[in-house]
Amino acid sequence: MCSNQPCQYGFKAAMSVPPPAEDEVVLFGDGIVCKERYGSQEIKNTYLKQRDNTVKVVDDSHNYTSITGFLRAAFLPIGYPESVSDDYIQYQIWDTVQAFSGYTISTLATQAVLKGYGVGDKTATAAGATITWILKNITGYLGKIIFTWYQGTGFDSDCKRWRLVADVLNDMAILLEILAPLNKRYFTAILCGAELTRNVCGAAGCATRAAMTLHQARRNNLADVSAKDGSQETCVHLFALLFGLILIPLVAGSQTMVWTLFLLFTSLHLFANFKAVRAIMMESMNQARLHILVESFLAFDGYIMSVRDANVKEPVLWRARRKMKIILGTQFRYFLKRVEELYFYESLYKSNRYILHIDLKRYKMYIVLHKSAELLDQMKAVFQAITINFAVEVWAKKRSGMVLYQDEHLEKMIKAAGLGDTTTLLENSVFFTEKTFPKFIDSIVQEGWSTSVNLMGADEWRAVWEMKDMQSLY
Repeated sequence: MCSNQPCQYGFKAAMSVPPPAEDEVVLFGDGIVCKERYGSQEIKNTYLKQRDNTVKVVDDSHNYTSITGFLRAAFLPIGYPESVSDDYIQYQIWDTVQAFSGYTISTLATQAVLKGYGVGDKTATAAGATITWILKNITGYLGKIIFTWYQGTGFDSDCKRWRLVADVLNDMAILLEILAPLNKRYFTAILCGAELTRNVCGAAGCATRAAMTLHQARRNNLADVSAKDGSQETCVHLFALLFGLILIPLVAGSQTMVWTLFLLFTSLHLFANFKAVRAIMMESMNQARLHILVESFLAFDGYIMSVRDANVKEPVLWRARRKMKIILGTQFRYFLKRVEELYFYESLYKSNRYILHIDLKRYKMYIVLHKSAELLDQMKAVFQAITINFAVEVWAKKRSGMVLYQDEHLEKMIKAAGLGDTTTLLENSVFFTEKTFPKFIDSIVQEGWSTSVNLMGADEWRAVWEMKDMQSLY
């Protein structure tokens, strides 16, 4: 036992306080012993002292029924709304609309595919239907593997656009399934194409859903948010199936009705997807959002856009439009021809953990990352690349009404871009980046942006260019 001496954990023993007498209960007032509340919800309990010193529980919940409680517990993450991002409910509403629309048109496609398999046709055989089913699945699985390998980290760095692309592909797959029975000769080939498209959609959809769930989970509750999203999806699927039971008898035998409903629900599906993606407000930084922030910073004399404004401007139907392509995490082989060139880059970038090369003829910028390069190094490299792209576009008169960031190096960059002077453009972009990038990072963090997640979409090539590090790379 510790007395007045420090105990083994480095603390003094607390003075022992005698427990209250049996009839002594500390009250808040009006006989209330204590109160409790479930998060920020209107689920409340009050505990009252009785004459015999027992405690009575009073449910003080307002407008809250057991059914409401079940629905919240079943379909919303624990601790909602504090446990999720602010954009959660708006996204989920639109996601529910698009899911219902998607499942409805899938019902129309199911009817068409079954007809194509030979349901109701006396000449059709089970073996023929089985072979078709196997071929379409093989095609779909192979397509999914190849697509996932090819796309790589793009799902993380550009999840909004790929989320929308996934649902467009889903609608294309359904369209092919509806068309397949109309051409018996190519039924199997068309169905294989539909399955290929659907599997690509599935790969993109699952990957981007995971990225968005990670963004929405704010209390290390990724599993809970994901599980509740699954419950919502299942519930929507159930209602869509029930709706399908009513719908199928009405459209059976009428191609006009099938195509009318397909166009109607497909339009709703795509619109709801667009609104859902637009509802997402990510604080993390990818190349598209960094491009928007840096351009506004340069064009309007240091102005930093808010998280909401930049997300609204982020393109979801196409890649960020810029004159020069940025290739991050590339190989020296694409531009390094002579040893003297490496000496030039080594002296120019000095302590930086990347090397950027400009190719004005092909409108490309190659960025080689050092093996020790971290997220901020990647962001710094992309920042420099965007400033170079900005200088090139300003000279090409693609910007008007600007109040340019006041800096002599930026002015020299714009002039050098017009003259095609790659060396001057590169040197001044390095000087400008060294001076400006730390201020830029401090400003965006103050505005609420996060710089802790790597979504720059860099390829995996890493290099060293100091003799002392040559052996450590291998």
